[in-house]
Order: sequence, then structure tokens, then C-alpha cells
Amino acid sequence: MYQYKYPRPMVCVDVALFGKTDAGQRTVLLIQRGKPPFEGRWALPGGFVEMDEDLQTAAARELAEETQVRVNELLQVGAFGDPKRDPRGRNISVAYTAIIETPLSPYAGDDAKATRVFPLDELPPLAFDHDTIIKSAINTLKLHQKWG
Repeated sequence: MYQYKYPRPMVCVDVALFGKTDAGQRTVLLIQRGKPPFEGRWALPGGFVEMDEDLQTAAARELAEETQVRVNELLQVGAFGDPKRDPRGRNISVAYTAIIETPLSPYAGDDAKATRVFPLDELPPLAFDHDTIIKSAINTLKLHQKWG
């Protein structure tokens, strides 16, 4: 395999998966990180892209591995690349989003310590730049007329 002389960024994916409470309040699915960095903090499901997979496949895989939730359609939100977003090094995340109308029954797997559905107005402090990703995901869904 060819290796570049100069360092290259890592690429990961994150998924902002929204739902609703019985009262109609919007929610987002989060995982509690089981490993550093930000061990114990809440975050969007996500992780590193494998060398042989496309971005949307990676997003669906990470969502399923960490929460046992599967979705058929993910909408790309955008790329997030602040050089300081990840203390492990240069990491660019491509974020995806979806809305699920049925109740979620997430179960923590892979490197997630726990999963939980949070109302959007009761979010805990989030790892990385995931608060920014959530806001961008909402704007993307509004733009595509999927947020109601």
C-alpha cells in the first residue's frame, strides 16, 4: 500500500437521528462514549470510515453497531473539519441525518457505553462538535422540507 510522505486526516461519519415523543416533542438519539476521548460524554453515533466502504454505508454501519438501530435512508448534512474537533488528531466528519417516526428502542453496542433518546431542549454537554452537527442536521431537514 502506498503511504504519503505528509500526514493525512482521518475520516469519520456521524448520524443525527431524530424522533418524537408521544407529546410531539423532537428528540435525538445519542450514545454515551465508552472510550477516550470524551469517555462518558454523550455524542452522536458514529466512527471511522473503513478503507473499503462508502460514506453512507459507513454511517449506517456505525449507527447499527452502536445503537442496534437501522435506517433505510440517510440524508447527508455536510462535512465538519475544524482542525481541533478531535483531540486524537486531524479528523474530518461527514454527517448524516434522518427522522424516524416510530418509537426507538436503542441498545448500546460496540464502543457505546449506553444509548438514550434526549429531547432537543434537554441535551447534555456533547462530545466533539456534535452540537454544531445537530443544528446543521435540523437546518438540512428543514431545507428538504422533512422537519415538521
